Amino acid sequence: MTSTIACATFVVRDYDEAIAYFTGAMGFRLLEDTPLPDGKRWVRVAPEGSIGMSLLLAQAGTPTQERAVGNQAGGRVAFFLHTSDFARTYERMRAAGVRFLEVPRTEPYGTVSVFADLYGNRWDLIEPRASPAGPARRAATRFPWRRLFGPR
Repeated sequence: MTSTIACATFVVRDYDEAIAYFTGAMGFRLLEDTPLPDGKRWVRVAPEGSIGMSLLLAQAGTPTQERAVGNQAGGRVAFFLHTSDFARTYERMRAAGVRFLEVPRTEPYGTVSVFADLYGNRWDLIEPRASPAGPARRAATRFPWRRLFGPR
């Protein structure tokens, strides 16, 4: 049996401003924008070339949801955007107005820099370091916290 996480909810203030940001500044593709009852929409975006998970942009509809906009992980880095060319992606995103919170740095798992999206959620832009062959080593590189906490 195989299971995957298909999408994760990303609470936004407004559908159209979020679509513009993700498809413009972030370089994502708009995968789907389907009207639903009560003015809601099913809106999915994903990085260009991605074959994995997508973000489901969900417009806040209650005061509790509105408070979550920009604070989806309580101030921690919530999202991890991998790239195969850090320098090119970093410069493209900076030129498009993405606000990086630190200069790029090299870590054992690759090159990384934290940025904030249009609402203030924190993301890591990461170019993972190439790892020697072997599934355990590749998993440790893709999931650097395993070095600290071990496999789950």
